Amino acid sequence: MTIAAETPDLLTITNLRTQFRTVFGNVSAVDGVSLSLKRGQTLGIVGESGCGKSMLSLSIMRLVPKPGRIIAGQIRLDGTDLLSLTESQMRAIRGRRIGMIFQEPMTSLNPSFTVGDQLTEAMRAHDRLASKAELQSRAAAALDRVRIPSAARRLSDYPHQMSGGMRQRVMIAMALSCNPDVLIADEPTTALDVTVQAQILDLLRALQAESGMAILMITHDLGVVAEFADDVAVMYAGRVVESATGVDIFDDPQHPYTLGLLGSIPRLEHDQPRLLAIEGAVPPPTSLPSGCRFHPRCVFASPSCAQTDMTLRPIGPSHEVACQHAPVEQLREAAA
Repeated sequence: MTIAAETPDLLTITNLRTQFRTVFGNVSAVDGVSLSLKRGQTLGIVGESGCGKSMLSLSIMRLVPKPGRIIAGQIRLDGTDLLSLTESQMRAIRGRRIGMIFQEPMTSLNPSFTVGDQLTEAMRAHDRLASKAELQSRAAAALDRVRIPSAARRLSDYPHQMSGGMRQRVMIAMALSCNPDVLIADEPTTALDVTVQAQILDLLRALQAESGMAILMITHDLGVVAEFADDVAVMYAGRVVESATGVDIFDDPQHPYTLGLLGSIPRLEHDQPRLLAIEGAVPPPTSLPSGCRFHPRCVFASPSCAQTDMTLRPIGPSHEVACQHAPVEQLREAAA
């Protein structure tokens, strides 16, 4: 989907910092993240587990679990800073203005209540005057919208009576039940087989075209990002290390971490070189390295990388990277 450059931002995140108080001191799960999202646009957030993607989504919803707290930054929805709202005002935003598909639908859905009960509960939170029959009708329409057959009958089903793909559709129906402006999809295709993944992505694309909502797609699957996202932000150790259009991320990656992620994707070409592996693991927030946080795992690191704490800088139109070596031709050649 092409989004006009002059379209105003619907969601703007500026220098967001989320910390947790631990026995090791205060540690940052989200550290200075700035992003923007336009109406009708899809922004992909990618990175390994532990990079801060899910905590970013919980921060936007102001659902950070204790002892975590947002200590700095702004989250603006249509110009309103969500961090300045009371909890009561924020509850009115959740679901109605910003919907969220949580990870693992089997654990996100309550096994003790029917699908219909859980859908109508979400609707009741934003419409106290509707009758029970009206909410049941809306719930059936919501299931029908996400292409669940015999929607009215399935309202009486419990989550365990549905397949993984069907439960994920229920989560999407719940997130979209109040027609939000922004949908946060946190790993919406995890644990689903490839065929069901494709169906879920096609469904999200059709619903976005129908409603014009913006989607924040959080995933570690670069294949999903390549197919679905207009823009991409690559996160590592709580920070965005590269931000660009989806085309530029795949055709002209500049950060060594992005190159490593792309190099680990299997391809169908007969002459494909050996898959690249990123040595090591994402450092825990309690023991982050000095300088560039990726330098202990980076094959292109120089001594100065351990001393220089890089922030995002522009290297082209709509392309920013946090690496002192970019743009470097040899980095792109290594990913080929």
